[in-house]
Amino acid sequence: MKKILVLPGDGIGPEIVAEALKVLDKVKEKFNLAIETEEGVLGGAAIDAEGHPYPEVTQKQALAADAILLGAVGGPKWDKIEDITIRPEKGLLGIRSQLELFSNLRPAILYPQLADASSLKPEIVSGLDILIVRELTGGIYFGTPRGFRELENGAKEGFNTYKYSEPEIERIGRSAFEAAKKRGGKLCSVDKANVLEATILWREVMDRLAPEYPEVELSHMYVDNAAMQLVRAPKQFDVMVTGNMFGDILSDCAAMLTGSIGMLPSASLDKNNKGMYEPIHGSAPDIAGQGIANPLATILSVAMMLRYSLDEAEAANAIEKAVSDVLDQNLRTADIYSEGMKKVSTSEMGAAVVAAL
Repeated sequence: MKKILVLPGDGIGPEIVAEALKVLDKVKEKFNLAIETEEGVLGGAAIDAEGHPYPEVTQKQALAADAILLGAVGGPKWDKIEDITIRPEKGLLGIRSQLELFSNLRPAILYPQLADASSLKPEIVSGLDILIVRELTGGIYFGTPRGFRELENGAKEGFNTYKYSEPEIERIGRSAFEAAKKRGGKLCSVDKANVLEATILWREVMDRLAPEYPEVELSHMYVDNAAMQLVRAPKQFDVMVTGNMFGDILSDCAAMLTGSIGMLPSASLDKNNKGMYEPIHGSAPDIAGQGIANPLATILSVAMMLRYSLDEAEAANAIEKAVSDVLDQNLRTADIYSEGMKKVSTSEMGAAVVAAL
């Protein structure tokens, strides 16, 4: 029996996770999967319930689980907490760090049915299929020293440390090379080696790994150029690998090429492919409770979970096909709606995917 920890989280998290669980229940029945779920709290919901964004009870659940399904964390309700160590986002960083979920896989795939929903011209994005591999447990988000200090003139200064070690770079590099080997054989490593020492080392390690993967073509690109190229000619990329902060920014940029950030799942894996799966969008507190959020990214995150952590590729394929079938039916939530389509609610979209299964 495989155990999945479900963390609905904050904002629209509970709404979209509820639809994803309906889909999971359907594939459990269809493919006779031995899977059980257990619910926990993370982020703002955990602060309200336990006084901490990643409480001990959730830590124990996470360590015991085979995989984790997360909705989203954060919202204005908790923005005024003065102690930055107990804000909702610290729960997300905490679980990634404790479980050593260092490899974040963020696919940016344009469904052909949504070519007109992209902010770019269809001829630029049609056929888009990029995988961004983001290092998730190092870099400036975790580097120390960090904090605030007072300068001699009395002004306040905030500071953070951007650092990467050779072993950290090597393990995310291998993860990216392995992914590229199974896809189109092209890997673009994104850095800022013209000004940042940490990424000079990043580039050196990537070059050192390249001869071990002769079937993969390695290239390098500065992050500012990479952002521009994602908008100018995104189909030049197959797999992109980069550090935590750059990956955070570039993956959201790539998401908009696909028509909506509400369409894209993600996987955060450890060295043994135990992972946490979540949509890459945030908690969207401005639309929470309105029944208009797009659950498809969360549903597709379930497919990734079945593929990477639970070794159930057939069930994963069935979910992905069901999502495509639903789009073929011209069903759209508000974020991907265009004239001539049928606008549906969060729960109606979830029900449609279940019916397609």
